[in-house]
Amino acid sequence: MSNDVAKAVAPPSGARQRKRRMPPEASIFLVLIGIALFYEVLGWIFIGQSFLLNEQRLTIMILQVSVIGIIAVGVTQVIITGGIDLSSGSVVGMTAMIAASFAQASTWPRVVYPALTDLPFIIPILVGLVIGLLAGVLNGWLIARTKIPPFIATLGMYVSARGVAKWYTKGQPISGLTHDFNFIGSSIWPVAVFLVVAIIFHIALRYTRYGKFTYAIGANAQAARVSGIDIEKHLIKVYAIAGLLSGLAGIVTAARAQTAQAGMGVGYELDAIAAAVIGGTSLAGGAGRITGTVIGTIILGVMTSGFTFLRIDAYYQEIVKGVIIVAAVIVDVHRQKKRKKA
Repeated sequence: MSNDVAKAVAPPSGARQRKRRMPPEASIFLVLIGIALFYEVLGWIFIGQSFLLNEQRLTIMILQVSVIGIIAVGVTQVIITGGIDLSSGSVVGMTAMIAASFAQASTWPRVVYPALTDLPFIIPILVGLVIGLLAGVLNGWLIARTKIPPFIATLGMYVSARGVAKWYTKGQPISGLTHDFNFIGSSIWPVAVFLVVAIIFHIALRYTRYGKFTYAIGANAQAARVSGIDIEKHLIKVYAIAGLLSGLAGIVTAARAQTAQAGMGVGYELDAIAAAVIGGTSLAGGAGRITGTVIGTIILGVMTSGFTFLRIDAYYQEIVKGVIIVAAVIVDVHRQKKRKKA
């Protein structure tokens, strides 16, 4: 690796380490605590109830954000390379529909494939993962080989995947899924899947060559190429992983709902990007951590749950979410300027 790349991926040293004793996620975690306490105070003032001491509310909140979190882990890696993925929500809908069609029970009167009912639950899971993986590989190939901007490539997949989801059953939902398949979305399993995915890719980004290459490409693509990194091949890997995780999210979504609909996953891509950005991932590339993304995902969940708790109309949630995203980007731009001056 060249010196430029080594600097891009190396942790802070010397005076910089002494100056920043707390990890970068600490400030984001403090924001999470502040938001939660804010809702707690408002709850006692206006409703006379506790926001944080309601176990059922917190459980529902964590379950709701787990799917977004799975997607956000993949989106974070894409953004670190300096790219973007707008297709993840549509891939969720497409994989949910296709995977569910292989998870139907023979007792259901309307099945997509009568000869393929009561299959072992691993079959629809593998089908969904493969579909998500192929969508991600196609995204990566278009970006790496044709050199079109990631925004355009993933926007095309966003439209096409949603079209496939609607075409697959002519807009009809798929129900009658087997109990074994539905078990994946029951209890705390979605949360467990989210945490396992987050841990795996936290380790991959922090301690493996895959992670070093990912950060290097986002920090300085030209220096990464000079150092011998096959940028095109690596970008395909990153987008393939993002697609794979979107496929996994689609499987979990269908299992949780015990049905699949073409409209599943609408807006999920924006929530995943928001979670990554709020968690400290730089849209300029080269910076970001999975731990920050996990906290950012929980912040989104706390906000949504808090608005519902206070009985505030849903459209205010979108307004506030947009303001927070813009604020996070402004903070990131300011941080990037300070880093360049240093």
